[in-house]
Amino acid sequence: MSGNKIGFWAVFALVTGSQIGTGVFLLPASLAPYGGYSLAGWVISGCGAVVLALVFGLLCARFPQTGGPHVYVSQAFGPVAAFFTGWTYWVISWVSTTAVVVTAIGSLSPFLGGLSSTYYLLLEIVLLFTITVLNLKGVKTAGGAEIFLTLLKFVPLLIIPLAALAFFDAGNMVVEPQVASLPMSTLLGQVALLTLWGFIGVESATAPAGAVENASKTIPRAIIMGTICVALLYLINSVGIMGLIPGGELVHSKAPYVDAVQRMFGGNWHFGIAIIASIVCIGTLNAWMLTSGQIVLGLAQDGLMPKFFGKRNENDAPVVGIIVSCLGITPLLVLTANESIAQQVTAIIDFSVTAFLFVYLACAVALLRVLFRERGKYFLLQVFLGSVAVSYCGWVIYETSVKTLLIASFFVVSGVPVYLMWYKRRRKA
Repeated sequence: MSGNKIGFWAVFALVTGSQIGTGVFLLPASLAPYGGYSLAGWVISGCGAVVLALVFGLLCARFPQTGGPHVYVSQAFGPVAAFFTGWTYWVISWVSTTAVVVTAIGSLSPFLGGLSSTYYLLLEIVLLFTITVLNLKGVKTAGGAEIFLTLLKFVPLLIIPLAALAFFDAGNMVVEPQVASLPMSTLLGQVALLTLWGFIGVESATAPAGAVENASKTIPRAIIMGTICVALLYLINSVGIMGLIPGGELVHSKAPYVDAVQRMFGGNWHFGIAIIASIVCIGTLNAWMLTSGQIVLGLAQDGLMPKFFGKRNENDAPVVGIIVSCLGITPLLVLTANESIAQQVTAIIDFSVTAFLFVYLACAVALLRVLFRERGKYFLLQVFLGSVAVSYCGWVIYETSVKTLLIASFFVVSGVPVYLMWYKRRRKA
């Protein structure tokens, strides 16, 4: 078993790979109307993500078990709350993965030309199945691939924004009038909501804890260091791109990175950016597929899902969980194959971010309950961190529209049939 375990750098790659995805390419345009306030959004979300990383680090150090969030909720609130936390976490990972697959293939449009949506769908399914097969080779193989993909994505995502800083013009980061008229709390809330998407996945390294060497120490270090690196990378990219392209142009840009590179170097550099964008998304896809399989493996090991989800192959990979996750994502790809529906991917991301916040809030509250039960070393400091995490998640949820909250809650409610038909009957038996 130990031969199939992964070490610090694979976990670090999993943390960064889960967080660095579509957001790095899409968010500069979305943040353009906010001008300099977007930097405040990155600082707020970055600090919030680091605090959440500390929370998950503390929880994982106490409970280094496969599955992640549901393990911590179970320790604090029991199996029923753990079931719905784990179910929500597993299902929203499918939705988020769908957006990543679509973006990974869509980024290659300069090479693919005007192919029909059917061909794009076929390529998306081929990519999904390829990453699924990779993860069936085991955590060690998938983790090694993630290290390679992380190195490929970090280099260009550092070089391009640093080069853009040479052309930086503060006059490009102008706040649009309709944004400037908003109350400060509302304005900061909006930019924090946008930038938070960039940090979804901060908890992903906790899911495969059972497959990590010395998990109680390795995972906390990797989560905290990885999240800090991601926050700095996002900040540098945002400053570089927004300082290069005037806000009025950037807000209408469909590919900010392509526009930035063409401004600096001209020529056909957009082909290179297309490859980079696809690699970034493939790295995120690999990280999420690995996490998805480990989530349901942990649920099965704890008796919260049927035992067959805990079945592993000769590579120690949770074969049933990975395949079911793949099959769950495939129909979502079919639904987004139509162009008019594909435009709704951004809205789907908003719903999944809110659902992730439910999971994060549950884990932060679980930490507080565990701390007050134990009252161990550094009690007050850890309670402070947990309280900040609860306040941060609560504030972001408060700033979210009621419609988005209701749709996001559907992910939680979707577990009710499974709970009634299988889990509740099993408990009675």
